[in-house]
Amino acid sequence: MRSKESTPDQLRRTRLRTTIEIQKLITLFYFEHNKDYVFNGEKHNFWELLYVDRGEVEVRTDNAIHVLRQGSVIFHKPNEFHSFRAAKGVAPDVIVVTFDCHSPAMRGFEGKQLQVNEEERKMLVLMMNEGKKAFEFPFRHPLKRLPNAPTGSEQLLGCYLETFLLLLLRKLEAVNSGGAQQRPSISPPAREKSEQILLRDIVSYIDKQLDDPLSITTICGEFYISRTHLQMLFHKQVGCSFKQYITQSRIRKAKILIREDTRNMTEIARLLGFASIHYFSKAFKKETGMNPSEYARSVRAQMDAPK
Repeated sequence: MRSKESTPDQLRRTRLRTTIEIQKLITLFYFEHNKDYVFNGEKHNFWELLYVDRGEVEVRTDNAIHVLRQGSVIFHKPNEFHSFRAAKGVAPDVIVVTFDCHSPAMRGFEGKQLQVNEEERKMLVLMMNEGKKAFEFPFRHPLKRLPNAPTGSEQLLGCYLETFLLLLLRKLEAVNSGGAQQRPSISPPAREKSEQILLRDIVSYIDKQLDDPLSITTICGEFYISRTHLQMLFHKQVGCSFKQYITQSRIRKAKILIREDTRNMTEIARLLGFASIHYFSKAFKKETGMNPSEYARSVRAQMDAPK
């Protein structure tokens, strides 16, 4: 409450403190690596984070060897040598982000490997989605701006990245303090949480049954929900229809099988329930912009590229 003598223009302003500020983004990549992928290593004068979205990788630094499983993230400080390779013969998917940041708080991430929770992972998903709105995808270096990018997309990308880092920094502080101090948190509404749990269970079921016919009727019967509820759930939580999600999931699985190089295209098409190799190729190109053979060649080219 202000004094009677002061006017609105005289009110004192409070400058908000900034803990982590990303000055410049250098690279932003989502890599779908081959099961035998090896990166021989590099070092550079900026920060890098590597997040494993699927599979497992072995990371080597100046001082240690780290095994990163799905949901793990590691940070490389400026001028730290680092290399990595796919582990256990599984084709890994990884997010790699490099950026300039001179905030002292970043020192807390030096040499750290962390497991990412759902809230933190959501920030990475939002960051990548904004990246696709702001820059040409697949991403390249240097990043190429889209001429009709939505207002504020680059700033939102930076905000999501900063939020991701701040959430991890709080986690580190809690671990360092022995977890004695509990910070208040805001729980989502119960209905929203139950919908997320239901969707998680449905998605898990779909992932295990991709080689079987999957219809709305099948899922509704399995989880005792109506067709309307199922469609609403996918549109609200995933942003696409149930049918679109099934197709996208099968194409994602097909890409993994191609990269692991254990089956031919006809076998992959049959395994994932496509009526014919022609339909498989058509669906694959619609989702990825290239047919399965072109994708396989791009994977081989990545392996053959000089490291």
